[in-house]
Amino acid sequence: MKPRVTAIVLAAGKGSRMGHMTPKQYLPLMGKPMLFYSLNAFAESEADAIVVVTGKGEEEFCRTQIIERYGIRKIECIIAGGTERYDSVYQGLLAAKGADYVLIHDGARPLVSVEIINKAIKKVQELNACIVGMPVKDTIQLAAEDASIAETPPRSMLWVAQTPQCFSYSLVKSSYKKAQEANDTSLTDDAMVVRKYSNASVYLIEGSYHNIKVTTPEDTTIAEALLKGQ
Repeated sequence: MKPRVTAIVLAAGKGSRMGHMTPKQYLPLMGKPMLFYSLNAFAESEADAIVVVTGKGEEEFCRTQIIERYGIRKIECIIAGGTERYDSVYQGLLAAKGADYVLIHDGARPLVSVEIINKAIKKVQELNACIVGMPVKDTIQLAAEDASIAETPPRSMLWVAQTPQCFSYSLVKSSYKKAQEANDTSLTDDAMVVRKYSNASVYLIEGSYHNIKVTTPEDTTIAEALLKGQ
């Protein structure tokens, strides 16, 4: 029987660094809401279902103005997230019943491609836990409290973490359950949760330098330029 793969797309952020009242995932890129692009990529991929996690009270807007308006397929449900990212991921995991594997993706990464998603789906079934990322291009300096250089890590060992972050459902759900029970607020991505609350190894797979996260107004300009290039 073919394993069931569910994408959990996170769209519950407020995007305060964008300097805009509208949450950034709904801001327009090339005339369409930012969230459209990642949802459409997962709909066109080999994923079986999509769980959309929105901000509280935004569920109907997301349904009517994005999913129904643009005819996005494979939507299993739209649910409200929590206060922090890890709360939203946990709610998404609870909603992804029946999944064998999950791909957790930030809706503010609109340039994820179908090719990256399909590669991630194949790799997670081989590795059980993997995340998309890219090797860093610049030398990274570790700073001390006084802003002096404390250490220069070897560039060959450093990657920029991206999404989707991909896991067997049982592994990531049990890890997040333990994190919730511990009330651990130090966690900033899914690989951190799995590494801290399980014995599993998490592997890096190469994505794309185009798979940027839109955080500031300057990122919007870059994302539009990349979309035009596609």
